[in-house]
Amino acid sequence: MKHFIVISILLFASSLLISCDKKAIQPYQAGVVISFDDVYVKEWFEADKVLKRYFWKATFCVCKINTLDTTELKDLHTLENEGHEIAGHGLHHYNAVKFLEKYSIKSYMEQEIDPMLDIMKKDSFKITSFAYPDGERTIKLDSALLGKFKIIRGRAFGDEKPTMQDCFFNKKRIVFGFDIDNNHVNFSVPYLLKLLDYAKKNNKILILCSHKVVKNVTANYQTKLETLELICNYMKQHNMKYYTLADLNKLQ
Repeated sequence: MKHFIVISILLFASSLLISCDKKAIQPYQAGVVISFDDVYVKEWFEADKVLKRYFWKATFCVCKINTLDTTELKDLHTLENEGHEIAGHGLHHYNAVKFLEKYSIKSYMEQEIDPMLDIMKKDSFKITSFAYPDGERTIKLDSALLGKFKIIRGRAFGDEKPTMQDCFFNKKRIVFGFDIDNNHVNFSVPYLLKLLDYAKKNNKILILCSHKVVKNVTANYQTKLETLELICNYMKQHNMKYYTLADLNKLQ
């Protein structure tokens, strides 16, 4: 009888360990982070009116917060209240790597990061993510900024096979977004669909970045609303999940 009890306890403990192990290695749901850079608040707000029917979620990385008027700040808060994330993109939109060619990291933090955070905090925005202007970064910059932010986003350059791309979440605090602006040299709808297919089939989170949303492209750094609708339709058809940059920190 004693042997039976001991064996039963061991089997029960073993089943718990297997159950916990399965839970630990269970992959997260395939999805996409859609992020936007700069200060195109009006265009983002108008795009949201169209895309909210997909129950989408995005991260808006804002620079030059000190130049926004009351309406723009109100619209950002509306987006935030809908579940979107407001993130940092620098106060002046300085290219950090070029800035360091003349000045120190300490100066960069004092001129570009700290005042941005102070203003955004004063405007009641809680910022936990940051996107590098132009996507350029260094390891030393990463180290300094990780003291201020939970997730930092650079940019993925190139059109490698999806298996070689950096634009999928890798459970690290430094992530990279693939640019879906129409002028981006590596952007095309067929390639975007390849990235989405890879994310879906492999339970990956694809990270995308954009700038100004337009119906018709007239300049650089513009993304067609049609492209965003294509992404949202794909996600709806394939039961994929929307993530923000801040969400990624919870998946570490």
